[in-house]
Amino acid sequence: MTFSTAPYITRGRVDSDGRLAEASEPLASLQASCGGVSGGALAVPELREIVSKAKAYGLKLSRPFNALGDDSRITGWAEATPTEDGGCELGILRWHAEPLGSSEADSQVAHVRRELNRAFPEFSARLDASQNILTSHSSAPDLVSLARRIMQRPGRPWTDYLRVTTSTNDQPLHWRLLDGAPVEVEGSARRWTAWLDPLGTIEPGAGGFVLTLMSDEVMTPPAVDEEAGSELLPSLGEELAPALRRPINRVIAHAETIRTKLAGPLADIYAGYAGDMVDAGEHLLALIEDIADLEGVETAGFKVELDRIDLGEAARQACGILGSRAQERSIALVPPPPGEHQWARGEFRRVLQILINLIGNAIAYSPEESQVWVRLDREGREASVTVADQGRGLSEAEQLRVFDKFERLGRSGDGGSGLGLYISSRLARALEGTLTVESAPGQGARFRLLLPAFD
Repeated sequence: MTFSTAPYITRGRVDSDGRLAEASEPLASLQASCGGVSGGALAVPELREIVSKAKAYGLKLSRPFNALGDDSRITGWAEATPTEDGGCELGILRWHAEPLGSSEADSQVAHVRRELNRAFPEFSARLDASQNILTSHSSAPDLVSLARRIMQRPGRPWTDYLRVTTSTNDQPLHWRLLDGAPVEVEGSARRWTAWLDPLGTIEPGAGGFVLTLMSDEVMTPPAVDEEAGSELLPSLGEELAPALRRPINRVIAHAETIRTKLAGPLADIYAGYAGDMVDAGEHLLALIEDIADLEGVETAGFKVELDRIDLGEAARQACGILGSRAQERSIALVPPPPGEHQWARGEFRRVLQILINLIGNAIAYSPEESQVWVRLDREGREASVTVADQGRGLSEAEQLRVFDKFERLGRSGDGGSGLGLYISSRLARALEGTLTVESAPGQGARFRLLLPAFD
């Protein structure tokens, strides 16, 4: 039997006699851990209770469950759907395995330590919906080599840079099976745990993920000049932003679960409230990212790592990341066709950041049923990528101030900070390029990033 993978992590079929007739991994392994056999009675007590109630009521039921495996405690969310033959389809929506402690107190201490670590990660990264790394930040000395590898080969799955020590399955794994997985980091002797927080307004993860790495082993901090350090204030980008991202991402993830009714039936009005929470959380998260980026680009000595990059690949990745947002507004997003390249000198992740901002603005300013297209070009020693839309356009006066800090061109209530184009312009200059705009009222806008060509 072939099971669908979405939105379930694992699935099984229970027959009319309560036997687990078929199951995919890891449900099949849990059945064996609990003393059951393939085709035998469902051996997981709380899952058996959920199935029994669903069959008795004749209704689909969604419930949390707990189970004990060979060496771990499983917590998750199960959905049981009665079938016409008297059996049940069993689907697992959430699955988390945690090593068994020596006592309940140890387990609680470990839980508190884990949550504190997740609030103050030593490494964090933004991933797209396919779990490819878009941007990353590290504050640990023993993660320098990891940051260097990401910079040299951006845009790849995060599991290309880290080794998941408990998995023998082929990649990519469902993100819920990777959440809380132990990983090894080349260049670090410490033990690490990877945590994934989903983003998205269609389903969890549709808008990408935030990856954080934590270790219970604390490195000895370098000596600090108390006299010099006493007057320093916390840095938003380096210290506060990582701590703020974690709780906001959790609010978004839980609200998204409610909005999509993954946890069970819910009145539409309450699902709408949850949708408002998702929007508000993503708005707040975007503001934090903008302010952190602003702090970075305005820091004296801010530098980028210049290398040979493909503007075509950056444009296609940016369009892929924002495809769901465009689809929600019925906007056709037209990236450069596969195989079209334009080589330039720049830093891939910073160029991707600029293009995500330009394309995101184009989607926000464009009317529904319109188009946003991205084009590549080359003029002499300059390579360029242009983002064009069919929005209302900009007057000459607006074009003069569109790259100013906090400039929102009269827009209100849409969640924008007015920092995106300012930061993008500063990044373009740091990349030894320029960011320009051409527009006229009623004729849309065309933003163009020009960088030194790389032959």
